[in-house]
Amino acid sequence: MTAALSAHELIARHRSTLDQALEAIRTRAYWSPHPEHPKAYGENGSLDAAAGKAAFDALLGSRLDLGQPGTDDWVGGETSPYGVDLGVTYPHADLDVLLPAMKAGRRAWRDAGAEQRAVVCLEILKRISDRTHEFAHAVMHTSGQAFMMAFQAGGPHAQDRGLEAVAYAYVEQVRTPDNAEWTKPQGKRDPLAMNKQFTPVPRGISLMIGCNTFPTWNGYPGLFASLATGNAVLVKPHPRAVLPLALTVQVAREVLAEAGFDPNLVALAAERPGEGIAKTLALRPEIRIIDYTGSTEFGDWLEANARQAQVYTEKAGVNTVVVHSTSDYKGMLSNLAFSLSLYSGQMCTTPQNLLVPREGISTDQGPKSYDEVVADLAKSVDGLLGDDARANALLGAIVNPDVKARLEAAAGLGEVALASREITNPDFPGAVVRTPVIVKLDGAKPDDEAAYMSECFGPVSFAVAVDSAEDAAELLRRTVREKGAMTVGAYTTDPEVEQAVQEVCLEEAAQLSLNLTGGVYVNQTAAFSDFHGSGGNPAASAALCDGAFVANRFRVVEVRRDA
Repeated sequence: MTAALSAHELIARHRSTLDQALEAIRTRAYWSPHPEHPKAYGENGSLDAAAGKAAFDALLGSRLDLGQPGTDDWVGGETSPYGVDLGVTYPHADLDVLLPAMKAGRRAWRDAGAEQRAVVCLEILKRISDRTHEFAHAVMHTSGQAFMMAFQAGGPHAQDRGLEAVAYAYVEQVRTPDNAEWTKPQGKRDPLAMNKQFTPVPRGISLMIGCNTFPTWNGYPGLFASLATGNAVLVKPHPRAVLPLALTVQVAREVLAEAGFDPNLVALAAERPGEGIAKTLALRPEIRIIDYTGSTEFGDWLEANARQAQVYTEKAGVNTVVVHSTSDYKGMLSNLAFSLSLYSGQMCTTPQNLLVPREGISTDQGPKSYDEVVADLAKSVDGLLGDDARANALLGAIVNPDVKARLEAAAGLGEVALASREITNPDFPGAVVRTPVIVKLDGAKPDDEAAYMSECFGPVSFAVAVDSAEDAAELLRRTVREKGAMTVGAYTTDPEVEQAVQEVCLEEAAQLSLNLTGGVYVNQTAAFSDFHGSGGNPAASAALCDGAFVANRFRVVEVRRDA
């Protein structure tokens, strides 16, 4: 295959970015090559806002032909949570044709080496970045995120996570040298001398099972970790969020072909309504790696049944915030209100349980009772979302009917401290927009435990009254151990309480945020610095991103010869 993009050209274009990413994961300092502000785009080949919107509009009602082998049908059916029928159709694959075709280019991709694979991945990410405005609309209209969140989380933040995975993959592959001269002294006899060659060898085909809420942010780490370590990648999007990942596959195939590699190293597996091909694919012997984001039930099934594959899951947990005391009561309430409201709580990192001592907390504004804390938090959420325009910009739209049903049922679980209300989106009258509900529960009542010990994904939070800080720490421990947690938060001015909560999180492997009162929120993480999940509790079997996330996607094979 003739390369329009030489390895030398790609290395010259992207090596400095790779080096900066390697330095960022070493220092954990802030860094990003992908601008967060929409106005930063429009030069050097990138699409500005108008061009990106026009590109997205041109996709509506179209057939997205990826040129894949084995296409036996065209499927679609996505409807935006904002009420727009996307009308895009995608290739449906005959797996017995597509999967063998994906193996054809693996030798050349393996032999390219870690650096060349990395810079090809960076070229893919650069081209996606240039189309960030277009991708933002695709993410918005499949996930229900408000535009600015879709732009940032679905664009630069997702691209950062993909680049981070490439950097970790590169580090792990070059940890072992390509060649080594080995000499062992033998006293008076001639030394033993050998030449040893070490090659990172990919596992096979990697299956990336996408999610509805964050198709790119959650999808890119596994996709790029597998591709950068030499594996082919089959992308199986969520049926309601195909478009962003189909566009990703389209870009990846174009770049691979231009770089002289088989484009079938990356392919799309779209499905017919109700087909449920994820289970079928997960058990195929060709599939050797699986990345999955979604429900605990299916994640557990994958871990138990896809025995031939290395499985990386991000499932679900019950995220908890311990509210013990604070030196900035207003800042705490404001921070929590934003965390509960962002994207209608449809994030795997959104707090669900707020553990508040029933005798109240100490603050810079004096003692506050449990009832006052909960009432003041409700007022803070109301104030944040009181203006409908601002509310729409924060909440986005409810992604599917199941979330709406859980929200409506939550009001019957206890005393409602903050009722959910309906908001109309004037730009998208078909959108289902709801503010969060806060329900008061008692941690000492067995009847309430069933509610707060179960994940209630969506804009639902429980203010759980507990007897003491010790009781809160013990309930936190039990919650993380039994149900898992992607995030834990705590507010306290007491060093002993802080130490107790920290010790729980260290022992149960949960990521902890302490005393957040400014512009950093418990449900947000920064690539190259923060770990998303830990892989150490039931919420997820992997962390985004660390060495463990990439190192087992390949093995090192040795060839040795007498020197």
